[in-house]
Amino acid sequence: MSQENVEITHRAYDALNRRDLDAFLGFMDPEVQFTTRFMEVEGDPFYRGHDGIREWWRSLLSVFPDFRAEVLEVRDLGDSVIVAVRVRGSGAEGGAPFDQALWQAIKIRHGKATWWQNVETEAEAVEAAGLRE
Repeated sequence: MSQENVEITHRAYDALNRRDLDAFLGFMDPEVQFTTRFMEVEGDPFYRGHDGIREWWRSLLSVFPDFRAEVLEVRDLGDSVIVAVRVRGSGAEGGAPFDQALWQAIKIRHGKATWWQNVETEAEAVEAAGLRE
């Protein structure tokens, strides 16, 4: 199993935690589709392309300026990875702290994420990646 997608995933999270948007965008396909668990409730569930990632980035960090993501595990599934992540932070202006584990499914082509979805469980991540446990 190739480790390239695992390494790409770790580097993308490093860029996020360093607040290096340009480096983070370097791991995203120009047509990437990105969704969080909460977006599906709001209608259109995807941020699209680099402009969408920029919008997500600004929105996330304006609400949670100290947001951090710790990669707990990355599994390479060929053209996809599933990722266990612990996210931490607190709301702007004295908001309550949070500490939450979640899973992600990321489809990767030519070293770039083309599709990224956050889910609650490992089983959901495996299903979202197009596989069955």
